[in-house]
Amino acid sequence: MSEELSGFTVGVTADRRRDELTAMLERRGARVVLAPALRIVPLADDTELRAATRACLDNPPDVLMANTGIGMRGWLEAAEGWGLAEPLRSVLSRAYIVSRGPKARGAIRAAGLHDEWSPASESCDEVIAHLRQRGVRGQLIAMQLHGERQPECTAALEAAGATVIEVPVYRWAAPTDPAPLHRLVDLIAGRLVDAVTFTSAPAVGALLRAAGPSTDAVLDALRSDVLAACVGPVTAAPLRRHGVPVIAPNRARLGALVRAIVDELPPRAISVKVAGHLLTLRGHAAILDGELRPLAPAPMAVLRALATTPGRVMSRAALLRTLPRGADEHAVEMAVARLRAGLRTPGVVQTVVKRGYRLPVD
Repeated sequence: MSEELSGFTVGVTADRRRDELTAMLERRGARVVLAPALRIVPLADDTELRAATRACLDNPPDVLMANTGIGMRGWLEAAEGWGLAEPLRSVLSRAYIVSRGPKARGAIRAAGLHDEWSPASESCDEVIAHLRQRGVRGQLIAMQLHGERQPECTAALEAAGATVIEVPVYRWAAPTDPAPLHRLVDLIAGRLVDAVTFTSAPAVGALLRAAGPSTDAVLDALRSDVLAACVGPVTAAPLRRHGVPVIAPNRARLGALVRAIVDELPPRAISVKVAGHLLTLRGHAAILDGELRPLAPAPMAVLRALATTPGRVMSRAALLRTLPRGADEHAVEMAVARLRAGLRTPGVVQTVVKRGYRLPVD
């Protein structure tokens, strides 16, 4: 079995670039649950963007704060449509340009502009601290927004004596079909996914809003059995405020995010020596002597319970508690039968007459 993520299930909340992230995970053997939490939509009424553009042309900004690549490209494309692209590029070329991250920097340079500084953390807070330290009193700052207003950033700059032009290019909207997101919420709460990926901070908020009354169950799962994987520290911040441990790569790239998941998930798997075989438990599958054995949720739940106390006998009543509500002891027997059929190896799950079942560890 060569794929590092075989047997694991990973939820993907991204909309833009979801296909790229899904392909990377599937190439490494993961099963992917695709559930966009948000989508980016252009502003239906571009009056505000046009007014912000005109304000920049009438009073050239001293500083440009470029937050996202898609936002900067969208702004310049809109200006092109109004016949204002060249005048806008001209005034922005004379500004002190700060790019919040590599995507914004790429868009700035593709437009023939040059950025002067970029924060290591890719956070707005670090940008604001840098500008305040540099001195902004009396200066005009054009702030390209990323999906929603950032009143705390605007207020901090205004408190330091700057005037801020907010440049709205797009907004975040709920997914066209919310059903996949609600399904992912149920899977997280039921601990039926091994990891969930986030590529934007607003997506975290959208998933928790979708959870509704299940929010506490979702957060409990993310604090324990379900790995929260974020593309960078800015995306991770809302989860960390909820006490959720997060993995995030040093560089905010999808490839680095996938590598972080590959490094983190396999070591979390339980491995035991049973009846002369090496048995490893992953999210929706067992690996028996290097061979992947996909299992349905009920037999997987029984196997996980047996593997947490290898060698000890678990009664049918104890195993029943691992199955969905409403199941009876007959359901336990069916789950054990399906588990044995799925493992395709005699002797791994042993019946102890009148007592229950166990894994006969070496």
